[in-house]
Amino acid sequence: MEYLHTMVRVSNLEQSLDFFCNKFGLVEVRRIENEKGRFTLVFLAAPGDVEKSRDTRAPLLELTYNWDEREYAGGRNFGHLAYRVDDIYETCQKLMDAGVTINRPPRDGYMAFVKTPDNISIELLQRGDPKPVQEPWASMANTGTW
Repeated sequence: MEYLHTMVRVSNLEQSLDFFCNKFGLVEVRRIENEKGRFTLVFLAAPGDVEKSRDTRAPLLELTYNWDEREYAGGRNFGHLAYRVDDIYETCQKLMDAGVTINRPPRDGYMAFVKTPDNISIELLQRGDPKPVQEPWASMANTGTW
């Protein structure tokens, strides 16, 4: 398992970048603009992690700016923790066997979400390319929120 990123939703991207980059000292290493989904993702690295982040895309802070949302209540500004795993199906099965609910099953062979006992979302991402789609994951529905 490898730690990837922490996602934080921000209400003002420029103000947040001023804080995290200009004042706090993080470095923007990647940006994704998604017009269809109406969001921007900005990935930041600590100066000592910039080179590593280019190779591994980790460890990073992900700022998520949803274009149409301005306020977050009830902890919605904190999104999730993310970990890369060697085998998404094996990891999810092990968690299920231990009594953990798979909130967003890895139907695509690449991504799943679970929650901690305190309802903190954890994103699991398959290392490398997605695994071939397979059952029971392909037809498993979402459970709750993620």
